[in-house]
Amino acid sequence: MTDEPDDVPQLDVPVGMFEDIEDLKAQLARLTALVKQLAGGEDGEPGGPPADEEETAGGQTAEDEEEWQYPPFILLLDPPQYDDELRALIEWVEGVLVPGYLAEPSAEARWCHLWFEHPVAVARLHACWLAWQELTDPATCGYTGPSVWHRDHLDPCLRELRASNGPFSGCTKGEHQVGHRLPGLVPSAWRQED
Repeated sequence: MTDEPDDVPQLDVPVGMFEDIEDLKAQLARLTALVKQLAGGEDGEPGGPPADEEETAGGQTAEDEEEWQYPPFILLLDPPQYDDELRALIEWVEGVLVPGYLAEPSAEARWCHLWFEHPVAVARLHACWLAWQELTDPATCGYTGPSVWHRDHLDPCLRELRASNGPFSGCTKGEHQVGHRLPGLVPSAWRQED
């Protein structure tokens, strides 16, 4: 004889739902401990490690689980990491962006074939590429990610890069100028001349 009542309905529970609930419980426990720690509650003094820091969902320890690292922004990198990231960016720009999205350059829509020598272009295109990596993966963004990427990242990026006053404004077909956007003297708010 079982202890369950006879009128318990049989529910179809999706596979994996119990694991999701357990993960949520573990996250809630960690957040609760963190709030108590930050508030100086029973788990310790503020600034100390939480009591259950080593435990994570599924009974794994923090050392077993590799922490996700976001890719760094390219302008914050030093060689050789900068060079490696730039090579990967060049592959994406020349393999995806240029053939798929850039029409013939014109006075209204400029493009420089040596875009990687323009720091502003590298910065904008790298940011656009990072967003593309995240927003074209249905596992992280669903099916609307590509639309969001086009609207929020690609279109504004290309508008700024290809504008008549953008980083390629001094570059014309067959000619390339990198220094056309660099000011000769930048005034400083810290130093005033008498």
